[in-house]
Formats: sequence, structure tokens, C-alpha cells
Amino acid sequence: MITDTIISILEIIGTIAFAISGAFIAISSGLDIFGVVCIGCITALGGGVIRDVLIGRTPPAVFQNLQMVALAAVTAIIVFIIARCNRRKFNPLRQKVEYVNNIFDAMGLAAFSVMGTEVAFSEGVSDNAFLAVVLGMLTGIGGGVIRDVLTDDTPVVFRKYVYALASIAGSVLYYVMRLKMENPVFPAILSMVLVFVIRMLATKYRWSLPKIRFEECGEKEHAEAKESVHK
Repeated sequence: MITDTIISILEIIGTIAFAISGAFIAISSGLDIFGVVCIGCITALGGGVIRDVLIGRTPPAVFQNLQMVALAAVTAIIVFIIARCNRRKFNPLRQKVEYVNNIFDAMGLAAFSVMGTEVAFSEGVSDNAFLAVVLGMLTGIGGGVIRDVLTDDTPVVFRKYVYALASIAGSVLYYVMRLKMENPVFPAILSMVLVFVIRMLATKYRWSLPKIRFEECGEKEHAEAKESVHK
């Protein structure tokens, strides 16, 4: 069935892309090979676990499809070996590494956002638009949130690059088009392109949502703000 094929392709793309992204982050955080493999797998598979628990699919699909676990683990090991063999160049080339990491992260976000939304159709809950979009978003960002928490960093989704909004935009576009088109191929491609372009543009131009920066205030205003928060 073409829908199953699309889901499988998206799962493979997202798993490889997020495993690479997670492995890069783990290596930059100084983790050993076990940590790199764990973070790579969690980044690649964590969002899907959250999604499946939300819709009552237990045990989550990842525990019934060990091929994806193996694919994520092998991908993370390959990244570790490449980084170790080129460790003297890793720090001097950190900016290029970050750029490459952003590309794979955007690819994973795009693939999993669409895949998560498609799950709403395959599970028969597509009549709930809000749930369908949330499933897409959680599949896209869930693994990255867990990754950042485990590597002692504030999740990127909460602080920069309109990360979650890119996922939501792709999920909404896919959902609307999927309702009108039985064949999911074109909606999937177009929605993934949208997510990827938004992520890369946000990275290049440093788009971020509004936030409060207390350092921009004077010391007195900062103190007053802190005092009011604790009251």
C-alpha cells in the first residue's frame, strides 16, 4: 500500500537524520560512545514513543520494529567513528559541524512532522485536526527535547529558530492537503520542503520568537522584576 511505503520512507529518513543530529550533540557534549549511541537513538525514536503513548498504541512501535533501533544505533556509531578519526579537526571546524547538524536536524524534523500527522490518518483519528497536528509536532520535536534535557541544555524548541512552529506549519499543510488528496506523496513532499525551508531560513537569519531579556534592563528593573516574580 502506498501509504505504508510513504510512512516507511519517512521513518527511515527521519531516523537517520535525527540519529546523526543527536550523535553530533552528544559528541559536542563530551559523551562516550555509549552515550553517543543512546542520545542518537533517543533523538531519532523518542518523538515516536511520545506520540504512540498519546494515542494509546502500546507498546510503542519502536519496540516492535527493532530495525529502526538498529539503524539509529549504527548511524550514531558511524558518526562517532568519523568524528574520532577527525577529532583534531572537530573543534576548528565546529561552525561547519553545526551547519551540517542543522541540515540533518531540519531533515529529521520535516520527515517526522509529516509522518506523525499521517499516523492520525492510519489510526483513524484524522477527524480531530488538533490531535493530528499535535501528533505531527510531537513526533518531530519530542526526541530533540529529550536529547537536550539529557545533555543538560535548554531544549532548542523553547528558545530559538522557530523550531516548533516549523513543525506545526508542515503538519497543518500536510493535514489540509491529505484531506483533499488520497495519494499522500505530493502532500508529504510539499510539507517536508516547507518545514525544511523554514528551519534553514530561521537558522540563517536567526529568526526567534519574542522573549524577555532582563540583561537589557537596568539592574534596578531586573531586581524589581525578580522580586515581583517571587511574591
